Amino acid sequence: MYNIGITGCGPAGLSAAIFLHDQGHDVALFERFDKPKPVGSGLMLQPTGLQVLDKLGLRLETEALGQRIDGMLGKIAPDGKVVLDVNYHVLSPDLYGVAIHRASLFHVLFEAVKLRSIPITTGCDITGLKHEAGKVMLNSAKVGGGDAVFDLVIDATGRQSKLLQYAEQTPKHRRLDYGALWGTVSYDAAIFNAKLLEQRYKAANVMVGVLPCGNLPDSETPVATFFWSLRNDAYQSTLNAGIDRWKVEVLQHWPEVEPLLAQFDCFDQLAHATYSHHTLPVPYGDNIAFIGDAAHSTSPQLGQGANMALLDSLALSSALSTADSIDDALALYAKMRRGHVRFFQAASWSLTPFYQSDNKVFPWLRDLFFEPVSKIPFADRVVTSLGAGLLGKPNKRIEKLSLRR
Repeated sequence: MYNIGITGCGPAGLSAAIFLHDQGHDVALFERFDKPKPVGSGLMLQPTGLQVLDKLGLRLETEALGQRIDGMLGKIAPDGKVVLDVNYHVLSPDLYGVAIHRASLFHVLFEAVKLRSIPITTGCDITGLKHEAGKVMLNSAKVGGGDAVFDLVIDATGRQSKLLQYAEQTPKHRRLDYGALWGTVSYDAAIFNAKLLEQRYKAANVMVGVLPCGNLPDSETPVATFFWSLRNDAYQSTLNAGIDRWKVEVLQHWPEVEPLLAQFDCFDQLAHATYSHHTLPVPYGDNIAFIGDAAHSTSPQLGQGANMALLDSLALSSALSTADSIDDALALYAKMRRGHVRFFQAASWSLTPFYQSDNKVFPWLRDLFFEPVSKIPFADRVVTSLGAGLLGKPNKRIEKLSLRR
């Protein structure tokens, strides 16, 4: 068994801590915030991520707070022509996704960590590592070297991690032109379909979306995430123009969201998210592994971020329980995840110009071909498998490579 330090208390770090603790490793968590907390709004748990939560024994608690999603529906604004219609049931009547607020997913994972008495050091900004005699030490003003010496460090602090310098290869990073405004609103299922992620588009420079997210912890009020695509260089001018002018623009594309917009009084109630394409060619270094957005991130077109993080946690814990050494485990972890990560990063990167760009040709092709192609027998299964994160069968690959050792 190993002594393992994990930096970051997002879904990747918390799920890794649970897996590794339950395998018998000594695990400690380190978080830069004074109090661990979720960052962001709603997210989609695809069947891949739900399978990981099932292995953690946390699927039922997660689904109780989330909202079952049976499909995704996208229409051109304002005429309403359908250009995206994905239904999980074309693969199986038992298949679905779960939309959940990040605060709710955090609550489920964090409570599981507390139940196991896994130690968490907060207000701890890890700035570097020191390697000595096969061990690795964390550099931080909060912890001394004698209190933070590990066989392995797992970095789950995201794409802006200060530990990426210790990766075996330099990360590739490119910031994307478009981001989004995100906000949480109370939700009326009488106006929207509670089991659908709905979007409206105009070319690729306008995208409005509503994602029902279930309930927040200790609340019975249904909530949804509202999002508005936005060029990053237009963010300040949008703020300067004022929220009322922004609402008028949104309603021109989707008048039915007016009850949701009415819940925003100022832009402080909306978060501005920026996206980038970030890849670590090799997701590890000497005595350090990178998981989640620290290892890979891209645009959210396929909604795979949290699912990728959960799969990373499963793969790394499986590799450590299977391999004979840490070095072998890190190589096996990379092998388990390489194909799936590369495929979905490439797919998300390729789809971005169709939904978030100033390109004119790609959205025209989307509006002309995407919906009819998705109805062709077999093509509908491929499209749904892509959206559900199932292409490449990542969960089975992890299991297969674990058993092969």
